[in-house]
Amino acid sequence: MITYYSTEHQRHHGVELKDAAIKPSFENPGRADTILAQVRQAALGAVQPGQAHDSSLYVGAHSERYVRFLQQAWSDWTATGQTHDALPLIWPVRDLRSDLEPATIDGRLGFYSMDAGSPITAGTWAAISASADLALTGMATVQAGAPAAFALCRPPGHHAGPEMMGGYCYLNNAAIAAQQARRQGAQRVVVLDVDFHHGNGTQSIFYGRDDVLFVSLHGDPVHCYPYFSGHADETGAGAGLGFNFNLPLSKGTAWPAYQAALQVAAQRVQAYAPDVLVVSLGVDTFEHDPISHFRLASADFVRLGESLAAWGLPTLFVMEGGYMVDDIGRNVVNVLQGFEGGRAGAQPV
Repeated sequence: MITYYSTEHQRHHGVELKDAAIKPSFENPGRADTILAQVRQAALGAVQPGQAHDSSLYVGAHSERYVRFLQQAWSDWTATGQTHDALPLIWPVRDLRSDLEPATIDGRLGFYSMDAGSPITAGTWAAISASADLALTGMATVQAGAPAAFALCRPPGHHAGPEMMGGYCYLNNAAIAAQQARRQGAQRVVVLDVDFHHGNGTQSIFYGRDDVLFVSLHGDPVHCYPYFSGHADETGAGAGLGFNFNLPLSKGTAWPAYQAALQVAAQRVQAYAPDVLVVSLGVDTFEHDPISHFRLASADFVRLGESLAAWGLPTLFVMEGGYMVDDIGRNVVNVLQGFEGGRAGAQPV
């Protein structure tokens, strides 16, 4: 399996507002580099850079004005004399206007954000565009006939909506790849999100569409970030009614219950008969993840990969969350080796 990776991700690491304090973002460059080291140690396959793509390919998953905002945010911020990381200070919630884009960068930061956990830094655009380009390159590889590819994206993307950054996410890499698959002729695409946190951004992007089925297994939003998205009764709207499928799971979920939910998801995917599968691969379902509360062991990630291989679909893995940095590489590679072994009938390492 080819892994696509870019060093550009190292240009982005800022601060976040968390636990009533400004502190270095929990999402850091060590995550991707640890995964890369494990991919190489496991001899999973070739590691290649992504192809550069025009930012117009991000539109469809996102609006033109949101992509333009991300491109210009740092220069707009520094033009006001600021030199530190940019974070929002106000959000258009409840009865505040959310239809008119503010003229000032302070207003736009809030207009296009859902939290104060996604800073804009000098290197943010370079990192997030390179991350999206990895997903696009991986999708091109799968559409060219490869059974699978791995886009080692950082920053992650599944919390980013059509016009919204948040949860460490800016461009929705998985959604951008799915949208490109549709442009290139795939009739039906599935995005399966196995990150602990609900992919609210991906859901929002495809909520009114029937050409992309979104399926998510995640922590119950009654207790878990992002709190306001991911309930089972969110099933789509308009043409997309019935094409959004959430499986919220309780605190302490371990492999037996997780596997049962995955089998339910498999039935829904099989009925949809997709041409290609995009997996938003978060491994923060790990039992020792510091900001999550599922109980999957490292060996369970092999089982996850094997289960996905049994679906028999061309598959693009897109990296999302996972914050136990010491174990993240092993858990990601376990999924990918489980998938490879499941397809080949070989015993994964």
